[in-house]
Amino acid sequence: MPLILTFGDSNTHGVQPMRTRPTDLPRLTRRWPVVMADVLGWNVVEEGLPGRTFAFPDPEMGPHMDGRIGLFTALESHGPIDAMTIMLGTNDLKAHFEAAPEDIAAACGFHLDVALSEEMQARHGGFEPFLILPPRPHAAGCLAETYVGAADKAQAVQDAMRAEADARDVAVFDANEVISVSDLDGVHFDAAAHEALGQAVAGFILSEIAED
Repeated sequence: MPLILTFGDSNTHGVQPMRTRPTDLPRLTRRWPVVMADVLGWNVVEEGLPGRTFAFPDPEMGPHMDGRIGLFTALESHGPIDAMTIMLGTNDLKAHFEAAPEDIAAACGFHLDVALSEEMQARHGGFEPFLILPPRPHAAGCLAETYVGAADKAQAVQDAMRAEADARDVAVFDANEVISVSDLDGVHFDAAAHEALGQAVAGFILSEIAED
């Protein structure tokens, strides 16, 4: 069966909306990558790390939150893969990073360049990367202080991310068209949203493959 790698953060890992931080809630079993793989009939490698950013070591969570490190590790640890999804950008909007939209988007472009590089394409025998724009976060609940100002910046970030993907002819799926984050913490989404996103991403990938 084809193999797809899902590279992301806590919303790929399956963290539930939190009332407290840290949370004692278990990781969701029916995460969107699992749902997607079931619909596609493919195998899936889940590379979702809570706290992962496109390009920022986190002073609270550690230097390994920098997605540029994890991306090389994931692509060199697994495979050969036939497709890859990248869904990051939420954690880059944390207030303490004070990141400009263009800087976050440029880091997104770096990830796409790595996936499209001759080295990685040859390593896996060629694969298709897909960019997923994550549900836009907002300040709420126990994460309100962490995400102050995120809602005001999120759309500009995602517009710039889409431009980076378009410049590389990478297909983009906007998760905001099918789901939204929970108002409980303004960042994560619930089991029903995971189900909906998995179904929608599977349909998107099938349509992109059919066009090719």
